[in-house]
Amino acid sequence: MPVVTELTYYPVKGCAGVPVDQARLTPAGLAHDRSFMVVSEEGVFRTQRRDPRLTLIRPGVTHDGARLTFHADDFEPLTIDVDASGAARAVELFGTAYRGIDQGDTVAGWLSSVLGAPSRLVRVPPDHDRVTDGRTPGTSGYADSSAVHLISRATLALLNRKLGERGAEPLPMNRFRPNIVVDGWPEPHTEDRAHHLTLGSAELGYTKLAVRCAVTMVDQDTAARSGPEPLRTLAGYRRADRGGVVFGAKYAVLRPGKVSVGDEVVVGEWGEPER
Repeated sequence: MPVVTELTYYPVKGCAGVPVDQARLTPAGLAHDRSFMVVSEEGVFRTQRRDPRLTLIRPGVTHDGARLTFHADDFEPLTIDVDASGAARAVELFGTAYRGIDQGDTVAGWLSSVLGAPSRLVRVPPDHDRVTDGRTPGTSGYADSSAVHLISRATLALLNRKLGERGAEPLPMNRFRPNIVVDGWPEPHTEDRAHHLTLGSAELGYTKLAVRCAVTMVDQDTAARSGPEPLRTLAGYRRADRGGVVFGAKYAVLRPGKVSVGDEVVVGEWGEPER
């Protein structure tokens, strides 16, 4: 029986995730997922592709989203009250213009010190009306594309077998930063063709395959960046027709609800895997 074995949300895009045993699944994904984003002074989002030290920042958010905490080794912890209603400024994510509420100079200074580059923190504004594309349209905060990123353990196990055949070390699941991990599907990449999922009281609709980038070469515990793995191995068996390598799948939220570790994952619709 396939079940949810891991749930993780990422309050600040690019920073460390927060593992939980249960979570509320909102139209934009797990509650508080990618609700905040670190940007340059010009408003361009910061990513581990260029700023791997983002992963050393461990954020936490209160259940009501009113307070945000930050931890990083060798830096004093910081707690701020979240500004959810201030004036929004222009920000940019993958060349697309959005808006974000700046969270002030104190957290900006803290982030700039940790990252070694002038940075600001912004929050999704209340009128954020982003529409995500793919087979099932949806919405999300500052996630790369769709609201939920899901990977099965069988999918990672296959990659690690192939890495071992090359003499490379196996990789942990956090290298791929999923929101939901499923165990119990016997075939790798079952998520590619599971087009409708029910888990807990929520429902998900498949949107697209997850295209992978250089973030997969960043150690999520140390921020050390290496290569060419896993992209080299993935390119040998997971190169998409439209370009790039793919690993895991993205989903939109069809019905919000509560999801917990241990929930059965029921597939209500199967489809052909996208290539």
